[in-house]
Amino acid sequence: MTPVAPGKTATVALGPGGGTRVIVGFSTPSDSAATGEQAQANTPASSAPATTLLPVAARTFVKFTFFKLDPAWRRRSEEERAADKAEFLAACEDFAEDRSLRAYSTVGTRGDTDLLLLSQSPTLDDLHTFHVVIGQSGLARWASVPYSYLAMTKPSPYSEEESIRPEICTSDRKYLFVYPFEKKREWYRLPLEERQRIMADHIAVGRRYPEISINTAYSFGLDDQEFVVSFEGDDPGEFLDLVQELRGTESSAYTLRDTPIFTCISLSVGKAIDALDGAAVAAVHPALAKL
Repeated sequence: MTPVAPGKTATVALGPGGGTRVIVGFSTPSDSAATGEQAQANTPASSAPATTLLPVAARTFVKFTFFKLDPAWRRRSEEERAADKAEFLAACEDFAEDRSLRAYSTVGTRGDTDLLLLSQSPTLDDLHTFHVVIGQSGLARWASVPYSYLAMTKPSPYSEEESIRPEICTSDRKYLFVYPFEKKREWYRLPLEERQRIMADHIAVGRRYPEISINTAYSFGLDDQEFVVSFEGDDPGEFLDLVQELRGTESSAYTLRDTPIFTCISLSVGKAIDALDGAAVAAVHPALAKL
């Protein structure tokens, strides 16, 4: 599905029988009148009259899915493991053709997960279908999902600089640090002006670490946590120092939960999958494949 940019309207036509909607044009409010006849002319003759959707804010659904492989899978033959991985990879590549998908390895950084897929789409149905498809792959039959977090993007009420983004975690930084987050109820009973004052100090600390990028997604009513917070950086030590300094801020006193914390290594989907059985390492160090 093609997202509608903020401030735009999408002209769509219903397919035969009122089925699939086909976007036939985008316009701003100022030029919609001028282009209305042209859009109508471009509408397929077999379809029903075009419908103009009102401008909507471009929010994005964000899904963090952590996988843990059964150790028995690594005892399967090399050919069987390759086939399992190929099915999983094909599902990922199909989703990523027109949607956002990032992969991270947690092999060696967590004992209870091996792989993180971060999938994003403007529609929840996309994420549902994607997870149905990967669940049918050979690799998924040997995997469990010990952690799963659903959220959406939206503007921050505390930072005017943070506008709504159609996608999070877009940098090329090497590491991603992720955790679910919840505030105490007392926090929400504070006046907005007081919360903004407290968060101003919190944000000021973060700005002292410009090489660390923060991504906040919101889960109110969608999942158990209130937020999913993810930080991108190239130096884990910098992130450690940032989190330690934030512990002393006033806002920290209102934290209810900020664990588990995942340290994730950014890789291509293929390399992250190969890390599950050491194929990527074996390709670079053939001697290790015999161990």
